[in-house]
Amino acid sequence: MKILFANPNTTVAVTDRIAAVARAAVSPGTEIIAVTARHGVPYIATRAEAVIGAAQTLDLLADHATGCDVAVVAAFADPGVGGARELLSIPVIGMAEAAMLTACMLGRRFSIVTFATAMEPWYRECVDYNGLSGRLASIRCVTGTFRDINTVQEEMRDALIDACRQAVEQDEADVVILGGAPLAGLAGKMADRVPVPLVDGVAAAARQAEVLASLHPRKATAGSFRRPDPKPITGVSAALKQLFSRQ
Repeated sequence: MKILFANPNTTVAVTDRIAAVARAAVSPGTEIIAVTARHGVPYIATRAEAVIGAAQTLDLLADHATGCDVAVVAAFADPGVGGARELLSIPVIGMAEAAMLTACMLGRRFSIVTFATAMEPWYRECVDYNGLSGRLASIRCVTGTFRDINTVQEEMRDALIDACRQAVEQDEADVVILGGAPLAGLAGKMADRVPVPLVDGVAAAARQAEVLASLHPRKATAGSFRRPDPKPITGVSAALKQLFSRQ
């Protein structure tokens, strides 16, 4: 089985971290292919940045999905996941979606803890898009600055632990999700310091991708994720143009 992780931000070190966490999570023999956006921002934190990221998601999937069994949008809040499901024949899942659905199997209410306050509105809209607002206890964003997105989890670990504990004690969260691809791998390092399950979005997406691919779901020909009717499109890559032109 081959799983494609498409990171729609431009930080290669984050992609490398995603790949390492995914490889540690999947079954022996499963291949992880992880790719990074060529254009955009170092990490996605706002709605405007997510729009750019969504376009990068489609480009990455057009370029690299051939031969893969399933694809993961490897950015929290899943920019472009809906459009990718329309265009691709293989299953496409979002990292935030996988984390939230996993959290719902571990407890009644979940909180999302992340490292930048700008993310809160966009994350809340992602929860609502997935129909899970009634299961959300809170979104807690750590304040403060960090030097490097690739080391943010080390720089802000104590503050993130405090926010996780507050989500449990004050917001009555049964499960806490660590939000953001740069936090991949941190849940295991913090597990003994937070009194409820911690969900790592990358690990959850990797395992759920394996399950989904093994079910061999057919491509929808009806419903809201059927392939759109072809139309002329300009200014995009040849691979993406081909995706849009498929019948």
